[in-house]
Amino acid sequence: MKKTDIRSMTLDELEHFVTDGLGDKKFRARQIYDWMHVKLVQSFDEMTNLSKNLRERLKCEATLYPVTMVDRLVSNIDGTRKYLFRMEDGSVIESVLMKYKHGNSVCISSQVGCRMGCRFCASTLLGLERDLTAAEMLGQVYAIQKESGERVSNVVIMGTGEPLDNYDAAVRFIRMISDDKGLNISQRNITLSTCGLVPEIYRLADEHLQMTLAISLHASNDEKRKSMMPIANKYSIEELLKACRYYYDTNGRRLTFEYSLAGGVNDSPEDVRALAHLLKGFMWHVNLIPINPVEERDYIQSDRKSIVNFKNNLEKYGGNVTIRREMGRDIQAACGQLRRRYMTQTGKKEV
Repeated sequence: MKKTDIRSMTLDELEHFVTDGLGDKKFRARQIYDWMHVKLVQSFDEMTNLSKNLRERLKCEATLYPVTMVDRLVSNIDGTRKYLFRMEDGSVIESVLMKYKHGNSVCISSQVGCRMGCRFCASTLLGLERDLTAAEMLGQVYAIQKESGERVSNVVIMGTGEPLDNYDAAVRFIRMISDDKGLNISQRNITLSTCGLVPEIYRLADEHLQMTLAISLHASNDEKRKSMMPIANKYSIEELLKACRYYYDTNGRRLTFEYSLAGGVNDSPEDVRALAHLLKGFMWHVNLIPINPVEERDYIQSDRKSIVNFKNNLEKYGGNVTIRREMGRDIQAACGQLRRRYMTQTGKKEV
């Protein structure tokens, strides 16, 4: 019998499960919800104010989709912590804790592997195994907050996987992590990054979430973007930006455009001018990302002078431009690298 995923349930859904499915009192659902989303327990045995009989029934009929830490690396440079978690079915994913002056930020995965195939990313090298549940996405944040002993104030869905390729779970995660009956992380402190699934961007706009949407653009024309990101063969930049305008008009939330700088590929003065032209009319923020070296990929990081020049020249067109601070480079904190190493060591073959 397949067990019920109760950690992905809203409180209303859990109340129906407890009363209709288990035949117990409604207030028990609130107790269970508090154990899962406030006290952040990983097992039913830890829910000590429940009767032994109810705990045993929960073990038989439900699951918390626990995540178990397999490995943790701590950067000697900036204190970044990279985690490798094992899921209930044995699959493994990565998460990262980054410490900033404004608070602790956790970067989580939304899928086991990824099928988007971006040429500069290690996450795609083993292909896609499966989607994560909302419970497994929540579990990453919960496990990191418990392990670190520190409050998580910001969440970015920017790890392994394409969140909009796992749409329902990603949206459910955002609603639950921001629930005032749980961790109550403000939606304004949540960022979802997408490589540009156009229909899902329209759908997401109509959810009216107050999170930040980050678009992985990485090129200033279709030809160049196609060479870096296979998704560009399906949706043109024009189609993508049209969806972005709808998102902005619907929600009034400024978009972030991510732009990974690859030496000799997309970092020229011509690229600056073309990018500024594309974003004309947006209230835009461009986050420049020095590409992390990935052994199996050919791209190299732009030199520091080119990165700074790109930023300075782009700012002249009136938008906000930042250079992403490189975090945890000494511990392979780039997306997919730790999982890739683990899978290689344990004999998992590439797809």
